[in-house]
Amino acid sequence: MTRINFSAAAKAGIIAGIVFMTLEMVLVATVGGESPWGPPRMIAAIAMGKGVLPPPATFDLTIFLVAMLVHFTLSILIGIVFAMIADMARWSLTASAIAGLGLGLAIYAFHFYGMTAVFPWFAMARGAVSIFAHAMYGLVLGYAYRAMAPLGERVTEVERTA
Repeated sequence: MTRINFSAAAKAGIIAGIVFMTLEMVLVATVGGESPWGPPRMIAAIAMGKGVLPPPATFDLTIFLVAMLVHFTLSILIGIVFAMIADMARWSLTASAIAGLGLGLAIYAFHFYGMTAVFPWFAMARGAVSIFAHAMYGLVLGYAYRAMAPLGERVTEVERTA
Protein backbone atom coordinates (compact mmCIF):
# COMPACT_ATOMS: atom_id res chain seq x y z
CA MET A 1 0.00 0.00 0.00
CA THR A 2 1.35 3.41 -0.95
CA ARG A 3 1.29 5.97 1.83
CA ILE A 4 1.19 9.67 1.23
CA ASN A 5 4.34 11.61 1.98
CA PHE A 6 2.78 14.45 4.01
CA SER A 7 6.04 16.34 4.21
CA ALA A 8 6.43 16.35 0.41
CA ALA A 9 2.76 17.27 -0.02
CA ALA A 10 3.05 20.24 2.34
CA LYS A 11 6.32 21.39 0.78
CA ALA A 12 4.86 21.09 -2.73
CA GLY A 13 1.86 23.16 -1.60
CA ILE A 14 4.15 25.85 -0.19
CA ILE A 15 6.37 25.92 -3.29
CA ALA A 16 3.34 26.13 -5.58
CA GLY A 17 1.82 28.78 -3.32
CA ILE A 18 4.95 30.92 -3.57
CA VAL A 19 4.96 30.59 -7.36
CA PHE A 20 1.27 31.50 -7.51
CA MET A 21 1.53 34.55 -5.26
CA THR A 22 4.64 35.82 -7.02
CA LEU A 23 3.08 35.43 -10.47
CA GLU A 24 -0.21 36.96 -9.39
CA MET A 25 1.39 40.03 -7.80
CA VAL A 26 3.97 40.60 -10.56
CA LEU A 27 1.54 40.08 -13.44
CA VAL A 28 -1.22 42.19 -11.88
CA ALA A 29 1.31 45.04 -11.64
CA THR A 30 3.08 44.58 -14.99
CA VAL A 31 0.36 43.28 -17.29
CA GLY A 32 -2.70 44.65 -15.53
CA GLY A 33 -1.21 47.96 -14.46
CA GLU A 34 -2.75 47.63 -11.01
CA SER A 35 -1.33 47.48 -7.50
CA PRO A 36 0.45 44.24 -6.63
CA TRP A 37 -1.17 44.47 -3.18
CA GLY A 38 -4.66 43.88 -4.63
CA PRO A 39 -4.42 40.05 -4.75
CA PRO A 40 -3.24 39.68 -1.13
CA ARG A 41 -6.05 42.01 -0.02
CA MET A 42 -8.60 39.87 -1.88
CA ILE A 43 -7.28 36.77 -0.12
CA ALA A 44 -7.20 38.47 3.30
CA ALA A 45 -10.81 39.56 2.79
CA ILE A 46 -11.83 35.89 3.02
CA ALA A 47 -10.95 36.03 6.72
CA MET A 48 -11.15 39.76 7.48
CA GLY A 49 -14.17 40.82 5.44
CA LYS A 50 -14.56 43.06 2.42
CA GLY A 51 -13.51 46.15 4.37
CA VAL A 52 -9.85 45.37 3.55
CA LEU A 53 -10.41 45.48 -0.20
CA PRO A 54 -8.95 48.27 -2.32
CA PRO A 55 -8.96 51.10 -3.00
CA PRO A 56 -6.39 51.95 -2.00
CA ALA A 57 -4.49 48.74 -2.68
CA THR A 58 -1.50 49.65 -0.58
CA PHE A 59 0.72 47.50 1.60
CA ASP A 60 -0.54 46.76 5.09
CA LEU A 61 1.47 44.26 7.16
CA THR A 62 -1.51 42.85 9.07
CA ILE A 63 -3.56 42.35 5.92
CA PHE A 64 -0.57 40.81 4.14
CA LEU A 65 0.11 38.37 6.99
CA VAL A 66 -3.54 37.30 7.15
CA ALA A 67 -3.51 36.82 3.37
CA MET A 68 -0.41 34.64 3.58
CA LEU A 69 -1.87 32.59 6.43
CA VAL A 70 -5.08 31.93 4.45
CA HIS A 71 -3.23 31.36 1.17
CA PHE A 72 -0.61 28.95 2.48
CA THR A 73 -3.08 27.04 4.63
CA LEU A 74 -5.19 26.42 1.54
CA SER A 75 -2.09 25.63 -0.55
CA ILE A 76 -0.93 22.99 1.92
CA LEU A 77 -4.40 21.43 2.21
CA ILE A 78 -4.72 21.30 -1.57
CA GLY A 79 -1.23 19.78 -1.74
CA ILE A 80 -2.25 17.00 0.66
CA VAL A 81 -5.47 16.23 -1.25
CA PHE A 82 -3.56 16.26 -4.53
CA ALA A 83 -0.90 13.92 -3.10
CA MET A 84 -3.56 11.44 -1.98
CA ILE A 85 -5.04 11.35 -5.48
CA ALA A 86 -1.65 11.26 -7.22
CA ASP A 87 -0.49 8.37 -5.07
CA MET A 88 -3.71 6.38 -5.51
CA ALA A 89 -3.57 6.92 -9.27
CA ARG A 90 0.19 6.25 -9.28
CA TRP A 91 0.85 9.18 -11.60
CA SER A 92 4.30 9.58 -13.11
CA LEU A 93 6.11 12.92 -12.90
CA THR A 94 4.67 14.04 -16.24
CA ALA A 95 1.15 12.82 -15.47
CA SER A 96 1.29 14.46 -12.04
CA ALA A 97 2.33 17.80 -13.56
CA ILE A 98 -0.42 17.63 -16.18
CA ALA A 99 -3.02 16.61 -13.61
CA GLY A 100 -1.82 19.44 -11.39
CA LEU A 101 -2.28 21.91 -14.24
CA GLY A 102 -5.84 20.65 -14.65
CA LEU A 103 -6.39 21.00 -10.92
CA GLY A 104 -5.12 24.58 -11.03
CA LEU A 105 -7.63 25.42 -13.75
CA ALA A 106 -10.41 23.71 -11.79
CA ILE A 107 -9.46 25.73 -8.70
CA TYR A 108 -9.63 28.91 -10.79
CA ALA A 109 -13.14 28.01 -12.00
CA PHE A 110 -14.26 27.13 -8.48
CA HIS A 111 -12.85 30.30 -6.93
CA PHE A 112 -13.83 32.81 -9.60
CA TYR A 113 -17.22 31.41 -10.57
CA GLY A 114 -18.43 29.14 -7.75
CA MET A 115 -17.19 31.10 -4.73
CA THR A 116 -18.36 34.49 -6.00
CA ALA A 117 -21.68 33.79 -4.29
CA VAL A 118 -19.85 33.98 -0.95
CA PHE A 119 -16.95 36.25 -1.92
CA PRO A 120 -18.27 38.50 -4.71
CA TRP A 121 -15.00 40.43 -5.02
CA PHE A 122 -13.41 37.41 -6.74
CA ALA A 123 -15.40 38.26 -9.87
CA MET A 124 -13.36 41.41 -10.45
CA ALA A 125 -10.16 39.34 -10.72
CA ARG A 126 -11.39 37.01 -13.44
CA GLY A 127 -9.10 36.96 -16.43
CA ALA A 128 -5.91 35.78 -18.07
CA VAL A 129 -3.58 36.69 -15.22
CA SER A 130 -5.54 34.67 -12.67
CA ILE A 131 -6.07 31.77 -15.07
CA PHE A 132 -2.33 31.62 -15.79
CA ALA A 133 -1.31 31.93 -12.12
CA HIS A 134 -3.71 29.14 -11.11
CA ALA A 135 -2.57 26.89 -13.96
CA MET A 136 1.05 27.41 -12.91
CA TYR A 137 0.16 26.75 -9.27
CA GLY A 138 -1.25 23.37 -10.25
CA LEU A 139 1.58 22.49 -12.62
CA VAL A 140 4.21 23.31 -10.00
CA LEU A 141 2.24 21.47 -7.29
CA GLY A 142 2.00 18.30 -9.36
CA TYR A 143 5.62 18.41 -10.48
CA ALA A 144 7.03 19.31 -7.06
CA TYR A 145 5.08 16.63 -5.22
CA ARG A 146 6.06 13.82 -7.54
CA ALA A 147 9.68 15.03 -7.68
CA MET A 148 9.86 14.91 -3.88
CA ALA A 149 7.84 11.68 -3.52
CA PRO A 150 8.72 9.42 -6.45
CA LEU A 151 6.50 6.45 -7.27
CA GLY A 152 7.35 3.28 -5.43
CA GLU A 153 9.03 5.11 -2.57
CA ARG A 154 8.10 3.75 0.82
CA VAL A 155 7.42 6.49 3.36
CA THR A 156 8.75 5.88 6.84
CA GLU A 157 7.07 6.99 10.03
CA VAL A 158 9.66 9.77 10.44
CA GLU A 159 9.01 11.17 6.94
CA ARG A 160 5.27 11.23 7.49
CA THR A 161 5.60 13.31 10.62
CA ALA A 162 8.35 15.62 9.34
